[in-house]
Amino acid sequence: MLSDEQRERRKEICYDLLQRNEDEPDLFNSVITCDETWIFTYDPETKRQSIQWKSPTSPRPKKAHMSRSKFKAMLIVFFDIQGIVMAEWVPSSQTVNQQYDIEVLTKLRE
Repeated sequence: MLSDEQRERRKEICYDLLQRNEDEPDLFNSVITCDETWIFTYDPETKRQSIQWKSPTSPRPKKAHMSRSKFKAMLIVFFDIQGIVMAEWVPSSQTVNQQYDIEVLTKLRE
């Protein structure tokens, strides 16, 4: 879905990064990247809650049932070549916008 100009620009950036990596072999050791994901909590039924009467010929019941709760939260994780550098839970009432991103990046820098 990229335009020809966008594709060409990405190729230039990749070529530049490869050249820099040859000149500075440890370049990518200093890169920090991030990912965002939504986390849902699940409420498992206990075995006791899932007990039901059955006849000897009926199929065996499942022992637990997972149901999605109403809680969901966004998690932002920053990591480098070694692993996780910082994880930030976004408060439920927080809008993720430029101002919030600046606050999170400031924490990361510290």
